[in-house]
Amino acid sequence: MKERNPLHIFGSVIKALFMRELVARISVGRTGLFWTFFEPFLQIFVFVSIHAAIRQYGGGQTSFNYIVFMASGFIPFNMFRAILSSSTGAFQANKGLFNYKQVKPIDTILARALVEMFFSLIIVLMFLAIGIFFKMEDIFPQNALMVFFGYVWLWVFSVAFGLLVAIGNTFFISVGKIVSISTFGLLIFSAVFYPLTSLPPVAQEILLYNPLVHFMEMIHGFYLEALDDRFVNYHYMLLWTIVPMFVGLWLYRMLEQRIVSE
Repeated sequence: MKERNPLHIFGSVIKALFMRELVARISVGRTGLFWTFFEPFLQIFVFVSIHAAIRQYGGGQTSFNYIVFMASGFIPFNMFRAILSSSTGAFQANKGLFNYKQVKPIDTILARALVEMFFSLIIVLMFLAIGIFFKMEDIFPQNALMVFFGYVWLWVFSVAFGLLVAIGNTFFISVGKIVSISTFGLLIFSAVFYPLTSLPPVAQEILLYNPLVHFMEMIHGFYLEALDDRFVNYHYMLLWTIVPMFVGLWLYRMLEQRIVSE
């Protein structure tokens, strides 16, 4: 029998794990699956309602479609949050599979992250379909290629941090709890539901230390014609992607046997 090359084995493992995680998510119950798709639309509805109330009482107008702005922020942010959350227990949940030498702990992180990207893609398509049905303005991005690139880059960034979280949670259970709490703060301070141009310069300078702000501003800037990427520092984003990925892979290489045996 012809021996398969490592890349082919890796692809087969990821495909099998992806299907396993996908089936697990679908079979967990209708309520959980419904909430996966309903949550971003509920978030958009709540914040659009607040925005409409503010405008009604003299809060001013926006030069862009606020519903589209909200959707183009919440969907990628929820993908980031879901990848971090699913990575937390990825090693422990798939421990039995590590008896097969082809399956590595890191494969479970990639498979779960791909599932979250898959669900995010479905949500994007649902939002586009709703926007087309209601003839919504600015429903299509002004630069679809750069928006797609922003999503992919954010996915890689999320996987890097997801790997760090998974490794940390293996040895310190409190890491998962800290991540769960901190994601709420990140929602507020990541320019998800407001553009940086609406803030005073001092606040802008502080928030720009958060790499997620750069991802949100990039996606918003290339989605809506009224906005741009003036605040985005691509070198800073690259630094925050490469360093966590390098540290995560280094720790994983050093601790892989302990992760399997924990």
